[in-house]
Amino acid sequence: MSNTKVSIARVFLALLRRDAYVARRELIFFLIRTTLQPLMFVIIFGFVMPKMGIVGRNYSSLMLPGIVAISVAMSAIMAVSFPMIVEFGHTKEIEDRLLAPVPNQIVAIEKIAAGIIQGTIAAAFILPMARLIIGPIPGLSFSNIGLLIVMTLLGGAAFSSMGLFLGTAIPPQQVGMMFSVILAPMIMFGCAYYPWIGLSRVPALKWGVLINPLTYVAEGLRAAITPSVGHMPLAAITVALLGITAFFTFLGLRSFMRRAVN
Repeated sequence: MSNTKVSIARVFLALLRRDAYVARRELIFFLIRTTLQPLMFVIIFGFVMPKMGIVGRNYSSLMLPGIVAISVAMSAIMAVSFPMIVEFGHTKEIEDRLLAPVPNQIVAIEKIAAGIIQGTIAAAFILPMARLIIGPIPGLSFSNIGLLIVMTLLGGAAFSSMGLFLGTAIPPQQVGMMFSVILAPMIMFGCAYYPWIGLSRVPALKWGVLINPLTYVAEGLRAAITPSVGHMPLAAITVALLGITAFFTFLGLRSFMRRAVN
């Protein structure tokens, strides 16, 4: 029994190393693909518009955690969904992975782990870049570095598991729909550019955005790096992200196994 566990762990790490090698070779393109849009928002809303006096400098305190959350979400979901769409599509590369001497579910879980790592890399890139572009940010604090790491990992897990589900459930010819119907509304209504408590003046929207996973990532990072800004209770954020991860992991594994046997 112990030898079987070691073998599974070894194969899992081998698959993870392969994905890490591929990601390292495409690191520049990965960062451009996942952080360009957030950086554009940082430049416009965090630098240009404050210089013009259109928004106050305090707005950067509200926006920065959301920008990091978007980077984590986009990189994690794309790191899993796009390879799944391609590998189950015309390349059929997934068939080689399914020949590994481990249960097929391990192959899917490894993809989620790879997505978490890439989401963390995106956050580690965008946070200092945003600070450099914006300059001094009122209320910015790195005293809760442990909370920052936990929220980044939980956010990466939630969106990696979502990526597994979307990548195995959406046909390749409909991948454009993922951006227009799923990702774009998720970003706009995910409390990235405004705090959740600020929606008290719009009660229907305040409760409606709770179905959006990005809301919890943005609020969790807001609690971690700009704690002076009002945010959702940490317990609620943690429970929600764990629940979202479990929910989409279940759906993703079921969808993955359905595609794997066909």
